[in-house]
Amino acid sequence: MRLLLDSFWRAVAYCMRPRVIVLSLMPLALMVVLAAAFGYLYWEASVAWMREALDAWPLLSSFWGWIGGLFSSDVPALLAPLVVVFAATPLIVLVSLLIVAGLMAPPLTRLVAERRFPALEQKKGASFIGSVARSLGLTLLALVALVVSMPLWLIPPLVLILPPLIWGWLTYRVMSFDALAEHASPEERATVLRTHRLPLLAIGVLCGYLGAAPSIVWASGLLFAAAFFVLVPLAIWIYTLVFAFSALWFSHYALDALAQLRAQRAAAALGAAPDAAALAAADPAVPALGTPSLPPS
Repeated sequence: MRLLLDSFWRAVAYCMRPRVIVLSLMPLALMVVLAAAFGYLYWEASVAWMREALDAWPLLSSFWGWIGGLFSSDVPALLAPLVVVFAATPLIVLVSLLIVAGLMAPPLTRLVAERRFPALEQKKGASFIGSVARSLGLTLLALVALVVSMPLWLIPPLVLILPPLIWGWLTYRVMSFDALAEHASPEERATVLRTHRLPLLAIGVLCGYLGAAPSIVWASGLLFAAAFFVLVPLAIWIYTLVFAFSALWFSHYALDALAQLRAQRAAAALGAAPDAAALAAADPAVPALGTPSLPPS
């Protein structure tokens, strides 16, 4: 519990650092670039295609005529750009968050390691490609679990439990692995993850619930169309800040646990050395630690 609370408050404090705040603003800048590229390359063609699609719906043709009679305007021509914006925004947001998520976690882990554990040896227990492949596989498994569990969401309590639990499990498996990828050996990583499985899962579930908070802002942006271009960027920034906080929390906890594991093993090794020396002094037939045994003459 001490390690859990200590890593939590340290993660909160690190979120206020200028470097973390700048990293959390990266998706907004990336969104502007992607949106500008999309607008330059595909805007006119997308709006024209959407206008034709709206006009082609026979069930809505009479409705467009009735609305146009009330407002004296071409309703499909007005709606087509809005539909394109509402359809393209989630895709741009998803791409931005995926790119930034891949770029944020390593710098945040290095920040924690440089400031708190500069003497912690880096054993390079996992490669970047292996980490990405593992993350993709776990994400696919979590998506399958979400789809399979959807019928259970109709039971009121479970809709508030199952999705955060699944995303929490995914967060725990991905971020704890990434936090130890640079510093721990495969054996050390397995030991830390096995020993601290429940606290790390608790961190993942809590971060899963935190990740649901921006959805309220996102839904408000879709509900209040006038504030869409203000609330949606705010929701994206909150998403990124929650991701940064999650990465920092896992990094503080996992690296601290790794440092304690190595300290315990070093202390155990030092404690075994005097015992071996005392045994050798009591029994001359047993060689002292570090002393080569000679063959009998």
